[in-house]
Amino acid sequence: MALLLKKTIQTSMVSLLAATALAAPAFATEGYFQNGTSARSKALAGAGVADTRDAAGMGINPAGLLKSGNQLQLALSAFNPNRKFTGSGAMGFTPDGEVKSGSSWFPVPGLAYSRQVSDQLAYGVAVIANGGMNTSYSRTQPNPICGFGPFPSTTGVFCGNGAGVDLNQMFIQPTVAYSPTPGISIGLAPMLAVQKFKARGLAIFGGLSVDPANLTDNGSSWSTGLGIKAGIEIDTGSGFRVGGSFQPKINMSRFDEYRGLFADGGDFDIPSNWTVGFAWDVAPDITAMFDIRKVNYSGVGSIGNSTTVPNFFGNFGGPGFGWDDVTAYKFGVEWRRDDVTWRAGYARNNNPIGPEDVTLNILAPGVTTSHITGGFSYAVNESNSFDFALMYAPNSSVSGPEVIPGGPPGHNIELSMNQLEVTFGWTFKFGSQ
Repeated sequence: MALLLKKTIQTSMVSLLAATALAAPAFATEGYFQNGTSARSKALAGAGVADTRDAAGMGINPAGLLKSGNQLQLALSAFNPNRKFTGSGAMGFTPDGEVKSGSSWFPVPGLAYSRQVSDQLAYGVAVIANGGMNTSYSRTQPNPICGFGPFPSTTGVFCGNGAGVDLNQMFIQPTVAYSPTPGISIGLAPMLAVQKFKARGLAIFGGLSVDPANLTDNGSSWSTGLGIKAGIEIDTGSGFRVGGSFQPKINMSRFDEYRGLFADGGDFDIPSNWTVGFAWDVAPDITAMFDIRKVNYSGVGSIGNSTTVPNFFGNFGGPGFGWDDVTAYKFGVEWRRDDVTWRAGYARNNNPIGPEDVTLNILAPGVTTSHITGGFSYAVNESNSFDFALMYAPNSSVSGPEVIPGGPPGHNIELSMNQLEVTFGWTFKFGSQ
């Protein structure tokens, strides 16, 4: 009976976290990917592919699960992305002046469970909110060009009673890690990917779509796919470790309700990505970590195709958001002292959006390029510890000309964003470690 109750509670927790993750639209930090999977990794700016000591670290490197022991981890982040655009110059299709997106705070949950079978074998499961994108511009936003000709409304960024998108992505990731020989561990994690999307206020683009009825304002559309992540960690035995992980592109089912918006008939796959890095124990209680992660956004047409490609929205090879690949460099330091562990980190990545693609990216202004992080863990006893992380992303921006077919030249758009995130976590260690 106790075992049945335990399994029921665990299943309910996974279901609750999954539902919450997909109900909480956010705009993550490296393009639309999160830069960490737990309070620990977020405090380290996402570094740690060669030093994943906690259960949620399997989301960074499945091979690191062998160092987690028996753990249950819960985390909840309060994420505050402040995104806006500013129009200037000649009168254009989009408004002049500063226009801010609403919906400022989002909850981002996480859950991870790990079990150590032996020194050579461990398994676990994680529920990870991968990231997403969100904008929500006012339905009453003044726009002088609205109300004339074919425009469907007298207000809104795109003359459609407001405008905005919500994209949410989540992974359910069972994981197994194995050590074939001392000092080397490998990990494999099949995963179920689930994503949800909706858009509003884009009816004016109907004449540029192969399927105007499935372009905008069709509520939430769901998509699923199966993927895998593989990882390796090598311990030299001298306080120096190297690690790496790779996740191929996940082929997702199409967003049928938005096949007139996304390229290739509503296709929105999850890009491939890889991470490599090292960890160095500069002292018995101090570890420095450095990672490089690359997300290959250009490999997904609906994300990477240029917004100005001469084609219709939704068509094969049609316009996307014009995002370049993102390469992030992450540095973190952890100092372990008795019951308190201190952490700090810094990450830097390129901006995926170029000046030529700013117009459509009013909907997805993922221009953040740096993250400053810190945090700590406090061990209440041998079984329970509480974690805290703080992330601040200074304001980043990109400017370019408004590009609308047939629209007047001379109007400029500046996209900008800064971010704040606070994460609280709880780690419960159980059984023999």
